[in-house]
Amino acid sequence: MVKNFTGKPPIIIAHRGASGYRPEHTLAAYELAIALGADYIEPDLVSTKDGVLIARHENEISETTDVASHAEFAHRQTTKIIDGESKTGWFTEDFILAELKTLRAKERIPQLRRRSPPQASQNTAYDGLLEIPTLQEIIDLAKSKSAEINRAIGIYPETKYPTYFKSIGLALETPLLATLTANGYQGANAPVFIQSFEVSNLQDLSTKTDLPLVQLLNNSGKPNDFVVSGNERTYADLATASGLREIAKYAQAVGIHKNLLVPRDSSGKLRRRGAACRQTSPTSLVTDAHAAGLLVHVWTFRNEHCFLPLDFQGNPQGEYELFFSLGVDGVFSDYPDTAFAVNEKLRFKILGLTP
Repeated sequence: MVKNFTGKPPIIIAHRGASGYRPEHTLAAYELAIALGADYIEPDLVSTKDGVLIARHENEISETTDVASHAEFAHRQTTKIIDGESKTGWFTEDFILAELKTLRAKERIPQLRRRSPPQASQNTAYDGLLEIPTLQEIIDLAKSKSAEINRAIGIYPETKYPTYFKSIGLALETPLLATLTANGYQGANAPVFIQSFEVSNLQDLSTKTDLPLVQLLNNSGKPNDFVVSGNERTYADLATASGLREIAKYAQAVGIHKNLLVPRDSSGKLRRRGAACRQTSPTSLVTDAHAAGLLVHVWTFRNEHCFLPLDFQGNPQGEYELFFSLGVDGVFSDYPDTAFAVNEKLRFKILGLTP
């Protein structure tokens, strides 16, 4: 096993909450994630028309709310270009918070997480019951639960489409920092990570806060602010040893797509090496990132077969064990209970104890 950067078991980041069990980005999903052992809960942040930060994976909300069934909002359906992609639907920036609070969340991928057996998660049973939470409500939950269980629960907010929101006069960074400061989150050791797929907003944030910043790296494409500015570099360029050293000038961690660390072949299997092909072929990303002084958090771990490599069909625990053995410092998971169970085994191993 490769030692990770902290020498401690990896942190468990509840990806949009316990989104394998409850509709994502709802207080119910975050609360369950905490109960299942998550160290951090992750809200993706977008803005309302009146400048309030709320948790949605996309600013287009027809896939995650019942907005389409609200006749009073039918006229607000529109088409926009978001990060170069044409999208038709209803957008958070066209609603004030009070209007959005009349909507109810629904499961984003009901074909995988529906109410009836053999699906275990039954997420669609909660369709129509849960509100869209604000960042402040998520912080309130994290703080109250931290006090209740005597364990610090961190928050891991992502700024979604920062260049786009800045272009329409609803920049995310100022209200994010103001909210975090008002709630006492200050300094490099605060239980907060701020993440972004873009670069320039993280660079700007690094001049305004000491809170830990995370550069997200996809396994394809390039940051949207690079597209807008004409910068030719891609995520692959940022994931090189020299690219990681540049990231370390403004961020404290990278959040990477799993395939950047352990690539898959065309059949969906993890690439193998060695005479008997029993060993995976990880890239040098963890080693390079740690050499640059960066933590490595990996996304996204899910239990469903369609998300697992062929090597671990029916065995999501094995996938965690593999990535933990490579020295990662954290994992984003839709199923924090699965991550927690494997992590506990690792913790006992590090301490030299028997579980």
